[in-house]
Amino acid sequence: MHDHAPTGIRGGHPRRLLAVSLGITATVLVVQLVGAILTGSLALLADAGHMLTDSSGLVIALIAASVAARPADERQTYGYQRAEVFGALLNAVILIALGAWIAVEAVGRLMRPADAEVQGLPMLVVAVIGLIANGVSLYVLSVAQRTSINVRGAYLEVLGDLLGSVVVIIAAGVIWVTGWMPADAVASLVIAALIVPRAITLLKEVFAVLGERAPAGTKVTDIRDHILGTEGVVDVHDVHVWQLTRGAPVFTAHVVVATDYFADDRAGALLSQLQSCLARHFDVEHSTFQLEPAGHVEHEAHA
Repeated sequence: MHDHAPTGIRGGHPRRLLAVSLGITATVLVVQLVGAILTGSLALLADAGHMLTDSSGLVIALIAASVAARPADERQTYGYQRAEVFGALLNAVILIALGAWIAVEAVGRLMRPADAEVQGLPMLVVAVIGLIANGVSLYVLSVAQRTSINVRGAYLEVLGDLLGSVVVIIAAGVIWVTGWMPADAVASLVIAALIVPRAITLLKEVFAVLGERAPAGTKVTDIRDHILGTEGVVDVHDVHVWQLTRGAPVFTAHVVVATDYFADDRAGALLSQLQSCLARHFDVEHSTFQLEPAGHVEHEAHA
C-alpha cells in the first residue's frame, strides 16, 4: 500500500523542503542563543548548539541533495545519489561530538552549582518558541524523509530539537516555580542523551548502505522464491540487493530459463515480466537480470 501524494508545502522538492527547514532552524538558533546569554541557561545553550549543528547539517544536506540530482555520466554510472549518504555520515559524526560536549559541560555545572544561576521565565518563553518552530519544521520534512536518507538525517535532527525543547520547557518550569537551578544541567544531560542514540541510529543506516546490505525489510529469499514461481524460470542464482541511498534499491540476478523460451523468442517478454514484478511487488525500480539457458556452463560452475 502506498501513501497518497502529499499536498501543500510537504509535497515540494526535497531541496526546497530542506531550505525551508534551514530558514526556520537558523531563526530559532539566533533566538535561543540570545536567550541562553540573557538567562544563563546551559540547556538553552545546548539546544542552540544543537540548532547550530542542525543548521550546518541542513546546509550539508542541501549541498548533498544538489550533487545527488546531477545526472549519471561515464565516470559516475549510477549518478550521484550516494552523495546523500556521505552528507548523512557527516551529520551523524557532528551530532555525536555535540552530545559529548553537552554532557561534559552539564557535569561541570552539577559539580559547581554556585555557577548555575538561571532565569526561569525568559528561559521558558524561548523554549516554547523553539518547540513551535521545530514542530513546523518537522511537519515540513515528514513526507520526504521516508525516501531520502539525507532528508531523514535532517528530520531526525529536528525531532531531537523538538524533544530538546520539551525538556528545556520542563526544566525552565521547575526553575521558575521552585528555584532549583540544577534542573538546567539535568536538562542538558537529557538533551545529550537524546542526541547520541539518534546519531548512532543514523550512522548504522549509513554503514548499512555503504556496506551494500539489503535494505531494511527486504527479504532476498522472498524475492528469489517469487522469481522461481514465474513460468519459464528454472533456477536463479547470484542474487544481489543493495541500495544507492534510502529509497533507491538495486537488484541483480542470474536467471536460468527454459531453453524453449529462447527458441520461441519469448525471453524478452519474460525479462519484462520479471522487472515489472520486482517493481510492483518489492518496490525495486532498478533491476538487472542475466537470462541464461538451462545447462549454461557458468551456472554449472556455480552449482
